[in-house]
Amino acid sequence: MQGGSLTERRKAATRLDIARTAAALFVEHGLRPTRAEDIARASGVAPRTFYRYFATKEEAIAPLLTAGARQWVEAVRDAPAGLSLPDALRHAAARALTPPPGDTAAAESLEWVRSLLRMATQSPALQSVWNDACHDSDVTLTGVLAARAGLPDGAGSLDIRLTAGVAGAAVRAAVETWAAGDAPAAGPQGPAALAQHCLTSAEGALKGV
Repeated sequence: MQGGSLTERRKAATRLDIARTAAALFVEHGLRPTRAEDIARASGVAPRTFYRYFATKEEAIAPLLTAGARQWVEAVRDAPAGLSLPDALRHAAARALTPPPGDTAAAESLEWVRSLLRMATQSPALQSVWNDACHDSDVTLTGVLAARAGLPDGAGSLDIRLTAGVAGAAVRAAVETWAAGDAPAAGPQGPAALAQHCLTSAEGALKGV
């Protein structure tokens, strides 16, 4: 259930609409030729409205990357309680990083992420946006893991923070490795499969909580 006032939800929806438009323009035309004004016009908002939400054109994709990271964390939160932590993390990776059959929007979003991460290797500003999204995901995951461990006030625990950091790094490595290649999103070299592999490799560190 979404929280916040109606105004806040509308603002969030507008930010996400602009983010999707920015991603589409970056992928179609490239990062350098695309201006903030182009994104605003394609989004149906005035440039001053764009700058009310984002300081730069690169920051415009932040809501899209954050939403993707949130899906992974929410999948961890919703994983069956009876699963061990490593199994819960692998279960969540499979759910969050595998586009459902026939869901073209989800598959398209993953392809956008692939293209954007490739651009980020040549753009420090875009790389910073990705780094921030990953950091925010790790912070939120820390609270989720604390709650799963029955320690809702234990988000500051070293073991829980370490576990969240290791899990986040494993998934990030998987997504970035997939993005650098040409494998389809679904399959043995897709982001979900790579994330499960990375999480299994790091399983020793993930059993600390």
